[in-house]
Amino acid sequence: MLATLAVVLVLAYATLCALLFFAQREMIYLPEYTRTARDGTDYALARDGVELRGWIVNPGQDSAIVYFGGNGESVQANRDDFARWFPRRTVYLLAYRGYGASDGAPSGDALLDDALAFFDDVQARHPGRPVSAIGRSLGSGIASHLAAQRPVDRLALVTPFDSLANVAQAHYRWLPVRWLLRVPYPSMDYLRAYRGPVLVLRAGRDEVIPPANTDALVHTLPRARVVAIDEAGHNDIQAFPAYGEALAAFLQ
Repeated sequence: MLATLAVVLVLAYATLCALLFFAQREMIYLPEYTRTARDGTDYALARDGVELRGWIVNPGQDSAIVYFGGNGESVQANRDDFARWFPRRTVYLLAYRGYGASDGAPSGDALLDDALAFFDDVQARHPGRPVSAIGRSLGSGIASHLAAQRPVDRLALVTPFDSLANVAQAHYRWLPVRWLLRVPYPSMDYLRAYRGPVLVLRAGRDEVIPPANTDALVHTLPRARVVAIDEAGHNDIQAFPAYGEALAAFLQ
């Protein structure tokens, strides 16, 4: 009887792991909260049969910033703040494929490749001028990958993690998450060779990214400037004045 029960439990656990593996895209990416009409966008990037769309803030400036938002974030909501904080920079906000007004469906490999193409397009629009990057939450992993592959001038990471796999493992200790994730977004590995200036903005009450996972990333970036906003949570950090002040000081 006990042997039979053990076999049933093992089979149930294996079935659950298989379901999580094949359903991970729907569990990780949350584009349905961000969808918006394409007619309000003013930036487009053609990528392997799909069109990615976004917004341009402060057009016509010499230097540029590319922004990678958090999961479920409507990146266009940052336009007014970014216009105030970065008056001498043109800021490009691109919705991930399947998010906002962008076509397609999100996947880890596609989002990382799109980020490289996004940077290349912006750099071509600002020849010979610096292009910096901001990545928030999920976008911090994408921005870190970008910084490992392209000449990112300055890198700001908001509520970042050492790797998405480690964050998921911290929340689901009883599952082999590290083995299940197709793209673990290992920011800590991406940034080992990055030598540009780094700003880390962390939330003191972050309920999504455990402090240990941000600590692990910071330990690999000894020259990074770290700003902790103690009262902020993961999803409201932008509402605190210290957030905009730190970004403006770092990127201006």
